Amino acid sequence: MLRNLLALHQISQKTVSTASQRQFENKVREKQKLFQEDNGIPVHLKGGVADALLYRATMILTVGGTIYAMYQLAMASFPKKQG
Repeated sequence: MLRNLLALHQISQKTVSTASQRQFENKVREKQKLFQEDNGIPVHLKGGVADALLYRATMILTVGGTIYAMYQLAMASFPKKQG
């Protein structure tokens, strides 16, 4: 029984530890250069097109939500007249 448990323990550790590891290229230096560059672009837009799209979508949702909230507040402040 103990021998079976030890064998199972060794097998489980071996499969986990020998799993294929992906090798990624370290791009930290390139990103540091990109984000520390003084080119007048705000840091939240230096990531490219995806950052610009996310920024614009956030601004549209924020402005739209504010306008909608103000509209609802106005509608709530003037109750409908009864017949």
